[in-house]
This record gives sequence, C-alpha cells and structure tokens, in this order.
Amino acid sequence: MPTVAVVILNYNGKHHLERFLPSVVQSSENADIWIADNGSTDDSILFVKNNYPEINRIELPENYGFAAGYNQALKQVSADYYILLNSDVETTADWIKPIIQYMEADKSIAAAQPKILNINKSTFDHAGGAGGWIDKLGYPFCRGRILDNREKDAGQYDEVQEIFWASGAAMFIRAELYHKAGGLDGNFFAHMEEIDLCWRLKRAGYKVMAYPESVVYHIGGGTLNTQNPRKTYLNFRNSLITLAKNEPVSRLLWLIPTRLVLDGIAGVRFLTQGKFLHIWAIIKSHFHCYFHIGSILKRRKQAKQAVQEIRIGEANQKGRFDGSIIWNYFARKKKTFGELL
Repeated sequence: MPTVAVVILNYNGKHHLERFLPSVVQSSENADIWIADNGSTDDSILFVKNNYPEINRIELPENYGFAAGYNQALKQVSADYYILLNSDVETTADWIKPIIQYMEADKSIAAAQPKILNINKSTFDHAGGAGGWIDKLGYPFCRGRILDNREKDAGQYDEVQEIFWASGAAMFIRAELYHKAGGLDGNFFAHMEEIDLCWRLKRAGYKVMAYPESVVYHIGGGTLNTQNPRKTYLNFRNSLITLAKNEPVSRLLWLIPTRLVLDGIAGVRFLTQGKFLHIWAIIKSHFHCYFHIGSILKRRKQAKQAVQEIRIGEANQKGRFDGSIIWNYFARKKKTFGELL
C-alpha cells in the first residue's frame, strides 16, 4: 500500500480541531495524520498534545499563510500521497481509500478531490463543490457552485469526472509531483493557490479528478470570511497572477484588458452595495500586479521550467469552459452547472 499523509494546516483553530479532529482520526485509517501549526497564538498545539499524542506535529515559527505554510510543512512530511485538509472539515467513513485506489490505477492522475458539501450536509460547498472548473476568462467555478449560487446536492454530480482544479480544502496530490511542480505559490498567502498548482499540473499533461463517492463537509471562511476586504483583495490579485503565470502571451494580450473592465464592473456592483473598502481592495490588487510585474514574470518563468520537468504530454484542457460564467450567470440567468453545460 502507498503511504498517505493527511496534513492539516492550523492557525488559531483550536475550536475547529476540537470539533472536527475526532472525525478525521476515526475515518483516516492507514494514513498518518499531521497537524502543521502556522505559528498559532492560541493553545492549539497544547490541545493536540494532550488529547491526540499519536498525531504528528509540526510547529512553524510564524504564520506563513495557507500557501507558504503548506510548503514549509510538507518539506518535513514523507509520504507517497499528501492530503491537504482544512481544519474546518468533517470527514466521513472510508473517504480516503477509494480516491487513492483510483490514483494508484492511473499514474497520470496528479491530484483529486472528494465531493465537498457545506457543513449543513445538503448544499455544495463554495470551496470545491463536486469539482473545480474555470472559464475562458479565468474565473473559477464548481460543479454545484457558480459565483455565489450553491446548489442542493441531489446526486446530480455523483459521476466521476475530470476537472480543472481540486479544492485546497481537501486535496489529494502525489507528493513527488507537489514538490517537482513547485508546490503552492507562497506569495499568494491564501486563495487561488490550488488553482495555480493544478493548472501547472494540467499544463504538463496530468489529470485532476473529482470522486464524489468520497464525501467531506466544510464550514468555509476559516481563513477569511466573504465580508472581509482582505479576501476580496487576495482573490482579485491572485486570480490575475494565476493568469499571468499560466496563460500564453497571445491570450494575455486581450485577457488582461478584458479582466480590467470586468473587475471594474465588479467594483460598481460593490458600490451599489455600499462596500467601499472592497472597491479599494480591487484597485489595490491591480496596482500590486502592475508594480510587481518583474516578480510575476520571474514566477512565470519558474512555473514554465517546472512544467517542462514533469511533462508527460500535451496540455490538458479538460475542465475549461469555453465561455464566460459572468455572461451566462447575469445575462442568460444560467445559475447552475447543469444549465451552463
């Protein structure tokens, strides 16, 4: 059997560990569980030491954020497969074995995710749903979630499907490929980093899959809630950087100006809602990209080199929607994944 490490990155999340760690311990047989603490100031580590002494612990000296935190922690974890699991996720019986079996049977599968439902256990979760897709303008969406519309789970997306990106809330990934592909982009801090990583894997010809027979439940918003302008800033900034790192130059020439216009429209929408700090967050995200173009181009070059080193075939475009979810959602009123395709 391959070795599997469930790695939970924690920052001041004792309340999540108290609530959800029991399910992870109970349902993760034949896997090593690791708590990677991101410089917490609460007594998370003391709680784990006292209540789960058998769990492996990594104590990072500061809060590196989601992306760099995982990069730092996974340097210390030896396994064939990593499962990146949020601390606010409840797992279910036998959630690991089916996905590992699928990945063992097909070595071209680099990453995968289970079906991720909201903690209410009836609607798809925002962070992943039944598998992540992306549209032609670079906007991510999921089977079961388009923009902020989350569908009820009625088994409509229970078939195995190749997707574009696997959610960082519960991502299965080959450890060797994680490192060779460059890991998560530590500069992102949080948000979009799993899409950037999966995009590199897809560019190298690998598959990313969703296996809905495995189910987990996620609270969401554990890093930043949707009302926080910092979340808006990171989402808009990291989305632009992800495009700049992964799209061909010929597409970027028209894509970046188009996104500038659409992000401006998003700003107008925030204006009508009185969310002025969110407007400023969008403006800051764009200026960050303009002022750091040199750094972004360097990371683009590094990503290209990593893709070349792990390449097994032509770029894999499965999970890309050749249209705009913005247009379909607002103009055509198509608000579910089934309607969209």
